[in-house]
Amino acid sequence: MNVYQRLQVARLSLQEKKLTKSGKNKFAGYEYFELQDFLPTVQTIFADTGLCPIYRVASDHATLTIYNAEKPEEQIVFTAPMASAELKGCHPVQNLGASISYLRRYLYVNALEIVEHDALDATTGKEAPAPKPVPKAAETPKKETIEGKPGDWQIKFTGTVGDADWMALMTTAVDLTLKLSATADDVMNIYKTNKVLFEEVKSQDPEFFKGIVDKFSKRKEELKEQ
Repeated sequence: MNVYQRLQVARLSLQEKKLTKSGKNKFAGYEYFELQDFLPTVQTIFADTGLCPIYRVASDHATLTIYNAEKPEEQIVFTAPMASAELKGCHPVQNLGASISYLRRYLYVNALEIVEHDALDATTGKEAPAPKPVPKAAETPKKETIEGKPGDWQIKFTGTVGDADWMALMTTAVDLTLKLSATADDVMNIYKTNKVLFEEVKSQDPEFFKGIVDKFSKRKEELKEQ
């Protein structure tokens, strides 16, 4: 089989798997797949199908190249523009890390034709719940830049407030910044510096905000035990 045939077999194999969505956006009213929900299954299917995925990041875009493992000259390339994310006080490579997980997820969803919330509800025959009425000012999500206080731990990124991509990028930025923390005080300073971002998260999705707080608590305890 050539690389296109192998990829189609992989897509069909993945379609037969029962995947669980762990990403939730109550503000927008839907769930979505996070990278961890499908990547382990995809890698197993690729190994069985004779495909090898290579993910690369450039200054302005990211690519997912899928190779025929038996004939590496056969390949399919998927491309996505670079997302905007900034962590002040960090090396440029570390700033890049805040966007990598989101772009990787996006490219795999595109390559494997993973069905997201709207289409999935339609194909399973489930009727989507009627949207709750919202104030007129909230009908159109606004795209804006949100940033913490100036300093070494400042998080800053641009996106459409409250949507799945915005929440995913927020999670990635928090995870990366907490990994850079070396003391319990660092963890507290990260939260204080970026409190305005977390308050925005809380207003959009209280349950999602609770998950963010849990990440801070867990990291703080880890550092205390060291």
